[in-house]
Amino acid sequence: MFSPRDMPSPSSIFSAYASMTASIMLLRSMANELIPQPIRGYLFNTFRYLIRPRSPTLTLIIEESTGIARNQVYDAAEAYLSTRVSPENERLKITKSPKEKKLTIRLEKGEKVVDCFNGACFKWRFICAESEKNNPNDHASSNISVRSEKRLFELSFPKKHKEMVLDSYLPFILEKAKEMKDEERVLKMHTLNTSYCYSGVKWDSINLEHPSTFETLAMEPELKNAVIEDLDRFVKRREFYKRVGRAWKRGYLLYGPPGTGKSSLIAAMANYLKFDIFDLQLGNIVRDSDLRKLLLATANRSILVIEDIDCSVDLPERRHGDGRKQTDVQVSISCFLTLYHTLSFILSTFASLLSLTFGFAHHCIQ
Repeated sequence: MFSPRDMPSPSSIFSAYASMTASIMLLRSMANELIPQPIRGYLFNTFRYLIRPRSPTLTLIIEESTGIARNQVYDAAEAYLSTRVSPENERLKITKSPKEKKLTIRLEKGEKVVDCFNGACFKWRFICAESEKNNPNDHASSNISVRSEKRLFELSFPKKHKEMVLDSYLPFILEKAKEMKDEERVLKMHTLNTSYCYSGVKWDSINLEHPSTFETLAMEPELKNAVIEDLDRFVKRREFYKRVGRAWKRGYLLYGPPGTGKSSLIAAMANYLKFDIFDLQLGNIVRDSDLRKLLLATANRSILVIEDIDCSVDLPERRHGDGRKQTDVQVSISCFLTLYHTLSFILSTFASLLSLTFGFAHHCIQ
């Protein structure tokens, strides 16, 4: 132990402190003179990084948009987390539009959700921040600020689960949200807009509210089951079509007198698969270019229907006054099939069905 007489005096301690401070200031001045600012900043940031305590948690930021388009991961997370609401949540947002069948539940800002996947827990947090910025296009009111809202999700988890999140968890959420969207999807019935404009014909749509289903369809049970199995096989074999080099399409030929259930069967197929219907009437198409535009405008997961195709081969309105056929504006059946098969490879990743209906069987056989 030190005796009181061995302890340094306050004046000597102060002198040592002043000398050390002067040396540090001298070294700092020399460093500022000899080392450029970018290098000093780099060395300082490196030193801070080395002494900073390491966090075992990784946080992913999932913003609402990517600048131009919406972020698909954000939309999927928003839909998926609505099914993971727990009693611990205190604020939720409830909405419902006239076209929706049930209430839509969404998280309110600041709410947290804990989800478990493959034995790991993941923490979600919804953040909604408001920011103010001046409108650069309005010089007269440059002092007026515009409020904007930035919405995002924070996903936090241990760093060791990074590969599982990117390779399994997020793809699982995307697939689950897609299934939820298909279940809540409002089917559309697309028909031709006969009012011609500069861009030619186009599709118009209304909600498809046809009540026909396979449960209510008057059809032989064996034939009905065969159709359902064929539809299921078609939807599940996307990779098979890709592997064998075929477009992901399926065609059905329906024939019979009016009132025998051809349209009801098509509506039942649409309600079963959750596919939209595009009703193509060849009698309203004059040019092959219009037909090409219409086929390119058909959406994924759709049924292209051509009713009474036997009545579209020779159309009276495509004849001259003396009865001669207008061969320069005719859209023939062979032309349609050629265009359809060609465009099928352009849109080979889209799932679609082609349904052709004939009024009478002998037209189909001939």
